[in-house]
Parts: sequence; structure tokens; C-alpha cells
Amino acid sequence: FHLPSVQFIYLVLHYLSSIIIIMFRTTALARSLAPLADRVLVRRAAKEAQTAGGIYIPTDTVKSKNEGEVVSVGPGMRDVSGSLHEPTLKVGDKVLLPEYGGTEVKIDDDELFLFREDDILGKFD
Repeated sequence: FHLPSVQFIYLVLHYLSSIIIIMFRTTALARSLAPLADRVLVRRAAKEAQTAGGIYIPTDTVKSKNEGEVVSVGPGMRDVSGSLHEPTLKVGDKVLLPEYGGTEVKIDDDELFLFREDDILGKFD
């Protein structure tokens, strides 16, 4: 009966640990976010990099648009008596956002913003 060497055991353990790390990394990449309470997850509209005259502007200097699309909505806010007040916004609504505010959230390569429903200025029809 021959026992494996210490180097062999080390290599096997190192290999198994790298597999576990890769498994956790891939599950972390496929994440989604469900907002809580009255929070709303919004994707801001893309910056316009071309003027009406056809001149292209670098996207660094273009001001971010204050329009967006609702990606996900929380269940609503509970009042003191415990009754649930459902949000007025739905997924897919086009909304008017404040110029500043919101919490930036990066999921995969998407840049999203988390707002309270009260912070959103309006909804486009």
C-alpha cells in the first residue's frame, strides 16, 4: 500500500479550490436585483452624442439624460397600520428622473440606478 505524496495532495486540493472559485464567480455574474419597499430600479436613457446638425460630441462632455426606463419595482411601502401601498410605477414605464440622485448599481455590464418612488419626478405616457 503506497500513500500519495504531499505534492500530489497539494495539487489536487489546489485544483479543487480553483473549481469552487470559478463556480462562485459564474453564479455571481448572473445576478439580478429585486428592489425592496418603494424603491425602483431604472436604466437611464443613453447619452446623445450627435447634435441636430450632425456633429458628434464626445460622450464624456455630454450631460446625462434625465429620462429612463423602469427595470424593476419593489413591492411597495407599508404604513404605520401595516397596510401595503403598492407603487404606481410598473416595469417598462418611461420616467422623468432628477438630475442628481439615485444609487448607481452595476449588474454585469449594465449601469442601473436605484431611486425611491418619491424621488422620480414623473411618468411619460
